[in-house]
Amino acid sequence: MNSLNALDLAVFLFYLVGVSCYGYYIYRRKQTTQLSTKDYFLAEGSLTWWAIGASMIASNISAEQFIGASGAGFTQGLAVAAYEWIAALVLVFVAVFFMPIYLRQKIYTMPQFLEQRYNATLSLIMSIFWLFLYVLVNLTVILYLGALAINNLVGSPDGSSFHLILIGLAVFALFITLGGMKVVGYTDVVQVTVLLLGGLATSYLALVLVSQKFGLGNSAVAGFQQLLHSADDHFHMIFAKPAPDSSQAYVSKYLALPGLAMYAGGQWVANLNYWGCNQYITQRALGADLNTARTGILFAALLKLIMPLVVVLPGIAAYVLHQQGALQQEMSAGGSLNPDNAYSAILTFLPNGLKGLSLAALTAAIVASLAGKANSISTIFTLDIYKRYLDKEADERKLVRVGRLTIVLAMMLAIAFTWKDLLGISGAGGFTYVQKYTGYISPGIVAVFLLGMFWKRTTATAAVLGVLAGFGFSLLFNDFAPRLFGPETLLYSAFPNANGVYEVPFLVSMGWSFFLTLVLMVAVSLAGPAINPNAISLPTGLFRTTPKQQALIVLIVLLISALYIKFW
Repeated sequence: MNSLNALDLAVFLFYLVGVSCYGYYIYRRKQTTQLSTKDYFLAEGSLTWWAIGASMIASNISAEQFIGASGAGFTQGLAVAAYEWIAALVLVFVAVFFMPIYLRQKIYTMPQFLEQRYNATLSLIMSIFWLFLYVLVNLTVILYLGALAINNLVGSPDGSSFHLILIGLAVFALFITLGGMKVVGYTDVVQVTVLLLGGLATSYLALVLVSQKFGLGNSAVAGFQQLLHSADDHFHMIFAKPAPDSSQAYVSKYLALPGLAMYAGGQWVANLNYWGCNQYITQRALGADLNTARTGILFAALLKLIMPLVVVLPGIAAYVLHQQGALQQEMSAGGSLNPDNAYSAILTFLPNGLKGLSLAALTAAIVASLAGKANSISTIFTLDIYKRYLDKEADERKLVRVGRLTIVLAMMLAIAFTWKDLLGISGAGGFTYVQKYTGYISPGIVAVFLLGMFWKRTTATAAVLGVLAGFGFSLLFNDFAPRLFGPETLLYSAFPNANGVYEVPFLVSMGWSFFLTLVLMVAVSLAGPAINPNAISLPTGLFRTTPKQQALIVLIVLLISALYIKFW
């Protein structure tokens, strides 16, 4: 894969030039001398439902998913698709219940919602926290993994091209982001198209390679049937609890995806935080009317159903091929097997032309995520910190200028932190790194948003305590519980990880942290007034959906049910 021919380069350059020109066309199409903050940060409500849905998926799928999810497919199999399919159900919930509340409150950002519902103190605390999280965790991981993945595919073997690729990705993302949310949203439609075409082409090739390896010809269908036969253990969604004689490999699978236990809380909390309480995702729909926003989110839910074909299936194919003696060199790094090499190992077999398309798909995923995250960073800083606390008299022109400067500074910080991997992303693994730091605060955030929306008695004091308690409970279960209370209690079962240290499955910890945070917030709120002065009014009919939306919801639920019945 390290050598691209003229056709590959032509395909890749066509993608780069095409996206750039389209982004500039979108930017220039509206001939105005001055952008307002709503124009710049929310695309003045002009995004269509298909642009909203495509943009949400393009921003969600990045190198973390292409590399990390394929690696998880190699080791854990289809069970990791739970993150995608539960996300689809959560998107239905967000479309029906969260979005009408957000739009009725007329907010631009998540901190604005917290201020309206609770107080300015909580809003400021969370604004600062989200900025640190988005810059030091999300933006850096996307940039680092993206540059690393592309360098592994087309760069120099010694990694000397890494920094050049790093800067190139950042500059390309800046070009798109500085045009505002409208440019980000509509170029994401192109990005997600390229992403899906390149990803599906890679999956098709992976199945053909399996078919060829077993002497079944060049049939992708035959390759898939062979996967089902040769890797039956990789096509189950639910892992049983490890027995005393279970292998360490199986225990590690369960620690990552703890069977039915993760569906009791952890999967829902993680996905509700990401898809419902996350500026990075919700911003695409905040400028639209309710019908457009809902339809766009439901469209995103449908797209989520097919993402395992793009990001998980190549990893399973790589596992079967590796078991048959293929991909030995491609799957190894430094002489040892590295599951995260599964996706790039498959790409080495792509024919000329498709190599360029796969590179374009990976770049599209990375750039779309970088642009979306940078735009969210800019929005929160400009509207929730700069406008409120640093320059209350700033006019629209100045706010847009500050927003653009914030994007540039955030990207420069991300480059600085990833230049020599100062945060240790490579040691922890990109997917683990993101989950580790966002997972500690997800229980508190989801509890604060859910109770704030649907229980009028929830107080600001309870919300502040909830955010802190959610972090504290997560810290307790993830880092101390097995040592303090032993490996087996009524609340959890801990198992030894690869280093022999007992730990509670991450998603189980998240579920219990969320539940205990809810209990604490309810108890504190009961000591306050019967109805909080800042409580949200939910008028009759607020959650009513159109017949077309109801049909989409039924279709999504039926498809997910069929998938779980098939691969239980």
